[in-house]
Amino acid sequence: MITTTPMEGAILKLPYLRTVSRNPNFTNRSSGSLRWRSRYRPLHVSASAASSSTSLVDNPKIGPGSLGHITRSDFPILHQEINGSKLVYLDNAATSQKPTAVIKALQNYYEAYNSNVHRGIHYLSAKATDEYESARQKVANFINAGAREIIFTRNATEAINLIWRLYLTTNCCLLTLQIITTIAEHHSAIVPWQIVAQKTGAVLKFVNLTEDEVPDLGQLRDILSRRTKLLVMHHVSNMLASVLPMDEVISWAHDVGAKVLVDACQSVPHMVVDVKNLDTDFLVGSSHKMCGPTGVGFLYGKSEILSGMPPFLGGGEMIADVYLDHSTYAEPPSRFEAGTPAIGEAIGLGAAIDYLSEIGMRQIHDYEMELGNYLYDRLSSVSDVRIYGPAPSLTVKRAALCSFNVKDVHPTDLATFLDQQHGVAIRSGHHCAQPLHRHLGISSSARASLHFYNTKDDIDRFIEALKDTINFFTSFK
Repeated sequence: MITTTPMEGAILKLPYLRTVSRNPNFTNRSSGSLRWRSRYRPLHVSASAASSSTSLVDNPKIGPGSLGHITRSDFPILHQEINGSKLVYLDNAATSQKPTAVIKALQNYYEAYNSNVHRGIHYLSAKATDEYESARQKVANFINAGAREIIFTRNATEAINLIWRLYLTTNCCLLTLQIITTIAEHHSAIVPWQIVAQKTGAVLKFVNLTEDEVPDLGQLRDILSRRTKLLVMHHVSNMLASVLPMDEVISWAHDVGAKVLVDACQSVPHMVVDVKNLDTDFLVGSSHKMCGPTGVGFLYGKSEILSGMPPFLGGGEMIADVYLDHSTYAEPPSRFEAGTPAIGEAIGLGAAIDYLSEIGMRQIHDYEMELGNYLYDRLSSVSDVRIYGPAPSLTVKRAALCSFNVKDVHPTDLATFLDQQHGVAIRSGHHCAQPLHRHLGISSSARASLHFYNTKDDIDRFIEALKDTINFFTSFK
């Protein structure tokens, strides 16, 4: 266990002007027509990339001309110096950076058509409504859902809380309720269910890890039963980098009559996610992790489930009619979006989805797989480094992040020195996963996490900076 102390009038609801209809040929699996398309080919994870450090070092797929090199110019924040060094941003699991297209979409909203949505008859309001609802359709298309199945929320945390407050309390006998999740979940997928259990006497069960440090799916199958009403699981771990076969997991849960909530915050920005293929009942995502603005997230719910749920909040927008003694409510998604929403942020999310879709989520995923394997390979070669989660192989695919610790050096000291001396931004702390850290016998860890605009050069600079940081702290022994 690491114990080192750190060093430091009438209101009308109008139809919008146009509708972004589902294009039957649309898919976020293919690349689009951005300027780099002719210079970039889809990548496939090779056996050598998973098993040979020599081939990784010389891998042309992550060398000059890679997706990371080509897209970096779209992200203004990456082109600056921090503490006298060129910025290397490796904290993408916490939040992603924003391309110019997203920044301009936000600016354009506030400069050209800032107005409230659904309520005004004038041009600005109609335009804002049009763009806001277009963003909803873009989210729906991106995950293969219907627009009425997408609810905009402040963030994924609020989306999860919406489910427990509405679905569980109206559709389940709470005294016999069993909720299953894992010890590797983000706090936002643990704390709400603790509240449910404390208030109702419902039983909350946790799936442990295997020796390979992934959630034990064998144990999950053993504890699923007819008493299980809800299974809550991440698609990709924000600390272990494990990728779970959610299509299989969801099928097991449905076999016993349970509903499933998927935390897709670490998967939607990095791979193709199709809610129809998964057959999940609920799924949550967060804009700021997928190159969109902060302050907006989304909940996907099957339409037949959402239609049977009561409102989350009371107020404007979510009503059909209001009388002095009662009110009637709008159909989803309006029923769950009381008050003025995060209009500009939702429009910015739509712009982010346009950007990601033009590149193609398969290209993003395949590139990040190669880059993530290179990060794991380089980091594992550094003395006294312990990486958490499964090792990559031909059958085990890791997300493009590594949580790690260095013997006798506190992760906060590592992150501070890397930032102040080298301009390298990584994460340190418990990553909103304290139960998982306790299970691993640690209180905190460092984490380097990648996105498609990162490059092999970023990783090389990080590794050299890490070695220098380790040498600095070990010199005091």
